[in-house]
Amino acid sequence: MKNFYFTPFLCLISLLSFTSQAQNSLKGVIIDENQNAVPFANVILLQASDSTTVYKGTVSEEDGGFLIEAVENNEYVLEVRFVGYENFVKKIEVKGNTNLRKLVLIESASNLDEVTVTAKKPTISRSVDRITFNVENSVLSSGNSYEILKRTPGVIVSQGQLLIKNRPADVYINDNKVYLTAQELQQLLEGFSGENVKSVEVITNPPAKYNAEGGSILNIITSKNLAIGYKGSLNASNTIAIKPKYSVGTSHYYKTDNLNAFASYNYNTRNDIKTDLGNITYFDPAGGVDSRWDDEFNKETKRESHSLSTILDFTLSEKSKLSLSANILYTPKADSDIDGRTEIYNPQMQLDSLYTTDSRLENEGDNLLFNANYSTSLGESESTFSAQANYIKYNDDQTQDLLTQYFSNSGNLLNNNSFYTVANQDTDIYTGQVDFTSTIAGLASEYGAKYSGIDSQSGLDFFNTNAGNRNFVDALSDKFDYNENIFAGYVSLAKDWDTWSLKAGLRGEYTDIEGNSASFGAVNTQEYFELFPTLYLMHTVGENHSFGLDYSRRITRPRFQSLNPYRYFLNENNFQVGNPNLQPGISNKVLLNYTYKNKLSFDLYYDKINDAPAILPFQNNQNRTLRSVADNLIYEQQFSLDISYYDYIKDWWFVDLYASVFKMENEFVAFESENQKVKNEVTSVYLRASNYLTLSKDGTFSGNILAFYSPDFIAGSYDFDEPQYGVSLGLRKTFFNDRLSATVNVEDLFDTYNIPLRSNYLNQDNSFFAMPESRSIRFGLLYKFGNFKLRDNQRALEADENERLEAQQML
Repeated sequence: MKNFYFTPFLCLISLLSFTSQAQNSLKGVIIDENQNAVPFANVILLQASDSTTVYKGTVSEEDGGFLIEAVENNEYVLEVRFVGYENFVKKIEVKGNTNLRKLVLIESASNLDEVTVTAKKPTISRSVDRITFNVENSVLSSGNSYEILKRTPGVIVSQGQLLIKNRPADVYINDNKVYLTAQELQQLLEGFSGENVKSVEVITNPPAKYNAEGGSILNIITSKNLAIGYKGSLNASNTIAIKPKYSVGTSHYYKTDNLNAFASYNYNTRNDIKTDLGNITYFDPAGGVDSRWDDEFNKETKRESHSLSTILDFTLSEKSKLSLSANILYTPKADSDIDGRTEIYNPQMQLDSLYTTDSRLENEGDNLLFNANYSTSLGESESTFSAQANYIKYNDDQTQDLLTQYFSNSGNLLNNNSFYTVANQDTDIYTGQVDFTSTIAGLASEYGAKYSGIDSQSGLDFFNTNAGNRNFVDALSDKFDYNENIFAGYVSLAKDWDTWSLKAGLRGEYTDIEGNSASFGAVNTQEYFELFPTLYLMHTVGENHSFGLDYSRRITRPRFQSLNPYRYFLNENNFQVGNPNLQPGISNKVLLNYTYKNKLSFDLYYDKINDAPAILPFQNNQNRTLRSVADNLIYEQQFSLDISYYDYIKDWWFVDLYASVFKMENEFVAFESENQKVKNEVTSVYLRASNYLTLSKDGTFSGNILAFYSPDFIAGSYDFDEPQYGVSLGLRKTFFNDRLSATVNVEDLFDTYNIPLRSNYLNQDNSFFAMPESRSIRFGLLYKFGNFKLRDNQRALEADENERLEAQQML
């Protein structure tokens, strides 16, 4: 690697090579009489000259620690409040950085069980660069993590993808990206209990700290045990659809003064039915209808999977922590039986001929994700250093046995063809990252560097089995090696003053890619360096109004599977093909926001992606084939106005309403239409209403109802052929002082999630209608055992929420 490639990163880091006197800070640790940390305590700093005037305030962290920055030299009254304890009041003097060390709260004589809950914890909160959806101990906790993501504000589910602002979202767990396909991600998260999720962060324009690749981010923050001791849970569910699906699992937390341990295991076995309908109208050279092909494919998949998640947090010292985590997904069985029938009609819609396809797919795969993270505080300036490393191991083995038989319109067998394939993929992903945070001249700064590398080998051996034995076909077999190296550096600065908040960042990434196909030779080599700026600005006017501006530049790199030129056949006339000439797409996104009382929000949003990678279907009217090609769109853009409202309508009724009015368009080259440029566009809306209900006075019975509607949408050259809408609902009942909870969830009540897609322009007319089991009813049980002090702390937090919010509003 040439040295000049690293010059941009040295320039980024050198931006921070200046020093300035840090602002005064006030810190300490809140503990109880047993030396246990007290999290979520209200820490309020009052003017000594007028103890009724709040100067600043904060809330203690999970370890009891608190930090108040930018404190002027003066005398103050410090007050600490937490339900179940007597108020702690102390007169202090701040001269420079001040450490109060341990502050001990005395338990009050009143019983915590007698506390009356007068306010509720907000479900949604907004900061300068993200929205946080708090779900811990909510009705959603008894479901799985994938269900929580689907119900997160601003998230749209379309054709099995999680979208934000109509774009596919990347999923992170505790700020670590999950390198999985959409199907594998769903499989992993369906085995991860919602009880383990504290919150979901919706990051529309990710800051410079995150990878420049991809679109918006859904970051899952997992729960931690706040109380010393042990607690655990057992969960089980049965999903009834066309075929049954079962899941059982267990989670365990253990905490000491220096260790926080978590482990979760789930076993899933399921039988899935999916029907796909397809239609292609082929045209003659004059533009008249030549023939019509109607397809129906039925697929039954029997799958078993094991998922294991572990987290070990070690407190090495007062300033240093080490965290080790792992997510393991092992699928020993994912076997599919597929039968298809294609009927061919003449222009008069009379049956001309037909063929049938019978296929057996057998898959075995595993995905291992390991993470190590070290963090420490540096000196008295509250600077921090962190370093983390990730290793991801992905392996997938697949065999396919396929037989196609051709018949006349009278049912006589004309011909048959059969083949057998053995495919495998072995991928290693390595990442390493270092990050620094500090306060310089009143600016909160972040800067760091990251390396990520992908080493992947995949291959397919093709065997002709027409003669009854397997004959290797070299021309239809392939081996594909892919290597990707990305070197990145970033800097981010943030400052809050008066009624303004500003955060700006710059990330630089150098990318080196090489893909090599054994059949086609060296097919792809790319080297490039790009800069990715980000900007966030927020202004508050009084207590009720805030205005925001976000901007980001990002990149979408083609996946190595899309670069492989090998053809994957669904049948002899329908195949998918990669493209070694794919280029990365560059996007620019701008968002203007207005929020009223942190309840009503308006987002005016625009993004444009040049050379956006996509999968485009093209029918060859002469050869009667349909190929799905990985290609770059010329551009893809959208304008949208999004309106969201979330609040408690009643003490027992919380609503999250979302409406998006958008115009989407893209342009691409039509390979089978003399390379003409085609524009696909739509103006549409997306409407969603989420209702969370407390159905009993004691809070043990709750429910949720979700409904959405969208009349039209586009994806590449495809367009919705029908409106999409749906209703889902859930109920949760707890017993034995919240130790046992039972849930019932109904998904897609009216069986309307699945809709047909059509690509219709010039001499192209083909449609596709995928119909997986979207309508289902799931019964779940969750039993908790062990130390339940965590539950008591949560209840105390909710009881004192009004005071806590008042203090936060004055920061």
